[in-house]
Amino acid sequence: MSDMLIRDVPEPLKDEIVQAARMRGQSLSTRAIDLLRKGLIAERQVKPESERSAWDMLRSVFEEDSPPEGDLAKIMEEIEAERKRDFGRPLDFGRDE
Repeated sequence: MSDMLIRDVPEPLKDEIVQAARMRGQSLSTRAIDLLRKGLIAERQVKPESERSAWDMLRSVFEEDSPPEGDLAKIMEEIEAERKRDFGRPLDFGRDE
């Protein structure tokens, strides 16, 4: 096995890794290696950012709670229709005339 030196690790990040190692009864090196391995695996499973649109990234966050695709289109149409109804309406700044 070889060694690797990682410079300029922010102190809060190092503290978090130290804490995680203690909680698992591991050495700092062992925990750091586990975290690096998990990070690489997770990175392989995600599409590169250049291939993902902002919509894809947001949708993945809310995927479990989102309505079916047809329902989403209907909701967006309702929002747009309501927004268009606001055009041309007199502004009310709460003043008494």
